[in-house]
Amino acid sequence: MKKDNQANKHVYWNPYFGGFLLGLIIIFTFYITGRGLGASGAMKSSVVSIVDTVAPTHAENNAYYKNFISEDDSPMNTWLVFEALGVLIGAFISGGLSGRISWRIQHSPKISSKRRLVFALIGGILFGLGAQIARGCTSGAALSGMAVLSAGGFITMLAIFGTAYLTAYFFRKNWI
Repeated sequence: MKKDNQANKHVYWNPYFGGFLLGLIIIFTFYITGRGLGASGAMKSSVVSIVDTVAPTHAENNAYYKNFISEDDSPMNTWLVFEALGVLIGAFISGGLSGRISWRIQHSPKISSKRRLVFALIGGILFGLGAQIARGCTSGAALSGMAVLSAGGFITMLAIFGTAYLTAYFFRKNWI
């Protein structure tokens, strides 16, 4: 069985087929919910729930948090939370079926595991701050915006990929 997993270790779906399926999912999401996809809403709901649990007085007195807190309904009771959980569970199932789950940190021979983790943490924090400033993540702002032919969606996608392309030159030694 180990040989089968090793033989399939780097077999992935065709990216065009994956993009096609993502497009179908976005259309289906608009049809069912009336809005597009997005993952930052799930993170917001999680943060609001944690703050409300740890420091309820602070959450009630905070102008941002109190908009999402209700005695009748939990901020975690939203389809975005279940979407994010489904993505995580699906990723583990996919990785498990194809033998790609391991507990190692992938990095270039030119950098250490610690540096790789530090850069990943910094990147994640910057991405989270950017999503908060932009009032949505890339999937919500760019993909869903483009799905409804919004000029802002196209500009966002160009800005995301353009910025990534420009900054990749400076960070390439960390990955190559």
